[in-house]
Amino acid sequence: MNKDILKKAYSKLCTAKAMTELYEENFKQVSKYVHATSRGHEAIQIALGLQLLPQDYTFPYYRDDAMLLSFGLEPFDLMLQLLAKKDDPFSGGRTYYSHPSLKDDDKPKIPHQSSATGMQAIPATGVAMGMQYKELQGLNDSSVENPISVCSLGDASVTEGEIAEAFQMAALKQMPILYLVQDNGWDISANEAETRAQNAYEYAQGFHGLEAISIDGANFTESYEALEKVIKTIREERRPFLVHAKVPLLNHHTSGVRMEWYRDDLDEARSRDPYPVLKQQLLDAGFSEKEILEIENSAKEKVQSDFERALKAEDPKPEDLFTNDFVPTTITEEQGTRAPEGAEKVVMVDCALFAVEELMKKHKECLLYGQDVGGRLGGVFREAATLAQKFGDDRVFNTPIQEAFIVGSTVGMSAVGLKPIVEVQFADYIWPGLNQLFTEVSRSCYLSNGKWPVSMILRVPIGAYGSGGPYHSSSVESVVTNIRGVKIAYPSNGADLKGLIKAAYYDPNPVVILEHKGLYWSKVPGTKGATSIEPAEDYVLPFGKAWVLQEIWKQESVETLTIVTYGMGVHWAYNASGELDMRDQIEIIDLRTLFPLDEDTIMKSVKKTGKCLVVTEEPSNNSFARALSGKIQEECFKYLDAPVMTIGSENMPAIPLNSTLEETMIPSTEKVKTKAQELLNY
Repeated sequence: MNKDILKKAYSKLCTAKAMTELYEENFKQVSKYVHATSRGHEAIQIALGLQLLPQDYTFPYYRDDAMLLSFGLEPFDLMLQLLAKKDDPFSGGRTYYSHPSLKDDDKPKIPHQSSATGMQAIPATGVAMGMQYKELQGLNDSSVENPISVCSLGDASVTEGEIAEAFQMAALKQMPILYLVQDNGWDISANEAETRAQNAYEYAQGFHGLEAISIDGANFTESYEALEKVIKTIREERRPFLVHAKVPLLNHHTSGVRMEWYRDDLDEARSRDPYPVLKQQLLDAGFSEKEILEIENSAKEKVQSDFERALKAEDPKPEDLFTNDFVPTTITEEQGTRAPEGAEKVVMVDCALFAVEELMKKHKECLLYGQDVGGRLGGVFREAATLAQKFGDDRVFNTPIQEAFIVGSTVGMSAVGLKPIVEVQFADYIWPGLNQLFTEVSRSCYLSNGKWPVSMILRVPIGAYGSGGPYHSSSVESVVTNIRGVKIAYPSNGADLKGLIKAAYYDPNPVVILEHKGLYWSKVPGTKGATSIEPAEDYVLPFGKAWVLQEIWKQESVETLTIVTYGMGVHWAYNASGELDMRDQIEIIDLRTLFPLDEDTIMKSVKKTGKCLVVTEEPSNNSFARALSGKIQEECFKYLDAPVMTIGSENMPAIPLNSTLEETMIPSTEKVKTKAQELLNY
């Protein structure tokens, strides 16, 4: 083993060890915020960290502080996060110790890391998928050595279902990724005998094409040499590997869960400490006891000095809370030609299809994937028809039935500079993807302090149509609107949908577009208004701009009403006002986007009309619509002549298959008409 590498490794190990010891000595000062340390895991982490390059992407987990030191970070950097200081380089004091996010030119790149166990495997695999895509499209930087993606995992996390999704895709597509599993035999208080039928090395055997090895992760030399071969193979052969490294856990699970409360194997664990092993390897390589002592003392002095500096560092100010939830978008005004002369009306689904096709023609970074969107079918709603044939199977492709992977992989794809457009086949099946949408996608920009916004579009066919039954008819917007950090569109017509897709593409933030499948072809009676003259290619429609579809003037002699709605509700409202012959008494606002929400337009209208009805397709209890009604009531109370009312579906667990029951369940033009009359007569 090269002596310089041994010396550097020993210095990093002594530094990580000294940090753990200092944290224990100063427990009362540092335990305000929960933290974990790498004690016992240092050798394998440093062996990896010393071999990665600035073009590589890494996804550490919360015990990887020794790995971060080996990337070139200082104890001071990590301590700023430990103490949640303003200048914490990862998150600005927003997230836990050893939850890094890094975009330094001279270090491996680290997208935002969450606490959720194993969730990083999908974003990390998304990075590898992005690297592979860029190589196939000629978008990679050929002037540097091939990059790899590295996902660091604890052994307990490998039991998570989302790990299987990541392994499956990496093996299926042969992606350039290294999964490093640090196996210390423990979850928190549950051990491997209680919770795992096999270790990660054995588990990997079930994924054909994912090669795996098992090593002693407490032995630096063995770890370094094994990883050297694996990394070389991945760089050259572009295929996935799993390294199972057996290590002892020599410190607490976290500062809040003390090892003495539940551990019965501490003596055995301490017998496998990597520190004396590496010290002996230095002696065997010719280092003197004096040289080794100098390395140890230097590390301790550095740690103590950095800790004293970190304690004095500035805390965040209250106003720092309100930064970097989103990156500003350049699309703030409606632009381009909405209704070109001589153009014909097209159905809503085609407006979306043509928008994606135009984007893919213009931007090689744009790609589309999801279930059944590939060449054979082009989507179950034909929303991707012909795209695979036009752009190839590398740009438009099917995924397995893996909603978590579809959603979470966009984190990695975005991190390497791509713009993925992905699809969940039905809103009813978004639930497995919510973990990634909430934990990884929505919080990445805020918790990385603006370094890693996730630029992606998630398309979700939604709503009841044609007896779709209980698993193909749901509305889910109230759940999605409760995930802060994503933008949400819910258009009512094709022109808006095309303009919003274009705005979403140029927005650096994550966007969910809810597309009512009952409007796709305007087959539902009364929805011809969803068809549109197709806007020109340059047309963009900014988020947060509602459309006053039917505008009225302020009137004193008759009762007036504002209907606030979106999606299918727009058509119910418009038809209801027509059947009531009250188009000059009912103002209709089409929200277009649920976040950002155009509150100014809503409140201005309600203050003018004095009455308001919010229409939704969701069951109204505890819904987005009900919350909006409350907001309107709060802000417009002194202008109101009646309570703000809400109409939605019946508050039942699911939409039945039978058409009579479905009609009874969901709103309609007739139901909105009745409710509007009730409110006008109040």
